[in-house]
Amino acid sequence: MMQPHKAVIGRDPRGEPILVKRKSLEDAECPIARSLDAIGDWWSLLIVRDALLGRRRFGEFQKSLGLAKNILAARLRLLVDKGILKPAPASDGGAYLEYVPTPKGRGLFPVLVALRQWSEAFDEAPEEIATVLVDRDKGRPVRKLELRAQDGRLLGFADTVLRPKQTSVRSRRA
Repeated sequence: MMQPHKAVIGRDPRGEPILVKRKSLEDAECPIARSLDAIGDWWSLLIVRDALLGRRRFGEFQKSLGLAKNILAARLRLLVDKGILKPAPASDGGAYLEYVPTPKGRGLFPVLVALRQWSEAFDEAPEEIATVLVDRDKGRPVRKLELRAQDGRLLGFADTVLRPKQTSVRSRRA
């Protein structure tokens, strides 16, 4: 069974998958690397997308994504372990579990919107994108996400720089 910490890099002469253990990034200094440790494969982000769209049950995710059961189970387990989804009793009282986005999972909504807007802007065939994200109340397309300075100025890539955090005296002693 493929685990979320392993990646298939090829096949041996018998056709068996060659698995390589992925390096954990959870202790990396870079916050982007740390986030990718939890959601860095496309299946995890698509599961979160589906959960934010209201899908809750294993079968709903499987039908939507066409994903093998073992891979889906592993990704759901990882998303639960990382606090992005939480298992809950079925809302209809059934015997099955549902997977509900936590506040941490709902916090991925702007990330998914940014990915969507990037694809709409740079996809080779944007006319094939079947949906548009709209404001529920007004029915109008949402604005493109923008990065703003504290004073409200619009910022681009060239307007930003990474600097070391200022650490407190107490944390420097530790």
